[in-house]
Amino acid sequence: MTSTFPNISISTERLVLRPLDEDDVPALTEMMNDEQVGAWTDVPQPFTGAAARDWITGYAPAERVSGRGLDLAVTEFLTQRLVGIVQLTKTDWHIRSTELSYIIAPWARGEGYASEAALATAQWLFGDQKLERIELRTAADNTASQQVAQKIGCISEGVLRGACIAHVRGDDGTWTDTRTDFIVWSLLPEDLEGAGGQHADADGFTSLADWN
Repeated sequence: MTSTFPNISISTERLVLRPLDEDDVPALTEMMNDEQVGAWTDVPQPFTGAAARDWITGYAPAERVSGRGLDLAVTEFLTQRLVGIVQLTKTDWHIRSTELSYIIAPWARGEGYASEAALATAQWLFGDQKLERIELRTAADNTASQQVAQKIGCISEGVLRGACIAHVRGDDGTWTDTRTDFIVWSLLPEDLEGAGGQHADADGFTSLADWN
């Protein structure tokens, strides 16, 4: 029997992680059109409002109900502004594992929001959902995302050579694929003992290659 994630909200000192809502369409559209999002993820560029609406009303609910994953909006507690996304994919309820990724809006970077959101999600997954393994994959040149993985207590397990497609925008505005390596990180329940309460100084992105 396939398990599913509940429709939940997670609160931290500064953030609320909640289900995506149609009111998020404008902010999500703006965030996904950022240069670094285009470089490090497979989110379609340019990213349209229609694509954002399809993600919120179609893809995200289907992933949750099927048990494959979960998409959470990361919002500031005080302002309720959308500062990012946390996404769970490739969830295996038999092994009790999932892959975690994150994106932070350009204006909200450098505040430690990625690590705060990722750590809160991990604590919830290991506690309430009884998962046993969380995996992250970061592009070899994406040092900001690697810092987040390290800050929340992840262990680097190795390199998948040539397994990641990053993107470079040319002077004419077109994007070109470039192949690079994936660094694979894992987080187990016991790893959180050394990471509790710590948040990264830099925010980054992991690949959202399977978002659509």
